[in-house]
Amino acid sequence: MNAVLKPVTPPDYLVADLSLAAWGRKEIKIAETEMPGLMAIREEFAAKQPLKGARITGSLHMTIQTAVLIETLQALGAHVRWASCNIFSTQDHAAAAIAANGTPVFAVKGETLEDYWDYTHRIFDFGAKGTEGEGPNMILDDGGDATLLMHLGKQAEKNPAVLANPGSDEERILFAAIKAKLAQDSTWYSRKSAQIIGVTEETTTGVHRLKEMSAKGTLMFRAINVNDSVTKSKFDNLYGCRESLVDGIKRATDVMIAGKVAVVAGYGDVGKGSAQALRALSAQVWVTEIDPINALQAAMEGYKIVTMEYAADKADIFVTTTGNRDVITYEHMAAMKDQSIVCNIGHFDNEIQVAKLEEKCQWEEIKPQVDHVIFPDGKRIILLAKGRLVNLGCGTGHPS
Repeated sequence: MNAVLKPVTPPDYLVADLSLAAWGRKEIKIAETEMPGLMAIREEFAAKQPLKGARITGSLHMTIQTAVLIETLQALGAHVRWASCNIFSTQDHAAAAIAANGTPVFAVKGETLEDYWDYTHRIFDFGAKGTEGEGPNMILDDGGDATLLMHLGKQAEKNPAVLANPGSDEERILFAAIKAKLAQDSTWYSRKSAQIIGVTEETTTGVHRLKEMSAKGTLMFRAINVNDSVTKSKFDNLYGCRESLVDGIKRATDVMIAGKVAVVAGYGDVGKGSAQALRALSAQVWVTEIDPINALQAAMEGYKIVTMEYAADKADIFVTTTGNRDVITYEHMAAMKDQSIVCNIGHFDNEIQVAKLEEKCQWEEIKPQVDHVIFPDGKRIILLAKGRLVNLGCGTGHPS
């Protein structure tokens, strides 16, 4: 009698190493004790299942702390699918722990941009094509990439020309991913987006994107600005960055900060926390800021207010915190001292002109997420996390 072989169903997750799950679970348990708000919500509301029927696509840094959030959403009845919102921010043991617990998660620290957009597509696949539960009914976003994917993909279904002229290598990869998906399924984006009730956006950069879409009248669903809640902007942005910035710099470089001149570009909530952290380690902190009120605040706190042009050839450490592009240009970096440390704690890597560094300079990896960028004259700067979030690329992000 011949045995009947059942088809093997591939696991609905993609992580670096599932054997890290036990380690991740131990750290999740520690984080739970440091996150009493979420744990109290579980205790009070789990029996009532208020999120029953929620299908949540999560695009948020896959860290230990995020694992506590994910499992809280699940405890309240939600189904979730998760990917990281940054190619360097995943903690592989955290991803392994929730994958081992049955959560569909697609996140690997150091994943390629091609992988990143593949994983972001996967977190929208909840059910069979054409069913009521095919896609999510909510996006939990950080930086706006998941929301952008839905909007741009749906536009491309009707007008492929929107994908014709990528403005950067990252856009080229994104556009290619959308084209490939449309070649497989020409209505994938419109079907998924039709089921989405709304999005919550967690960071300043993503909120800017949402406001732009809203102003143009192109925003397809409701959006909640989580970033501007007091507990996010005045606590997480300020106090979280105050701890995680220097942790990332120290882990990456192992240099003494005391006595060095450190430039913080931007004096919003993230910049305030970053400046405090560097000053606490006895750096001389200079601030660049285009808003006169914020600049005056920095001056009243005792920081020296400068321009990047003035600071470029004098400072030792440079940190961008603005959410704007081209804050540190190639010309700024070409003027810097040998072995200057350059990093970013804003959401995207375009605060620093990394693309021009890739085009014009040689690169030498010191260790993962720490590179020497060698200029034509032989001078080197130390670039952290390839210009992406230093606290998550070189550290573990905000503590519990």
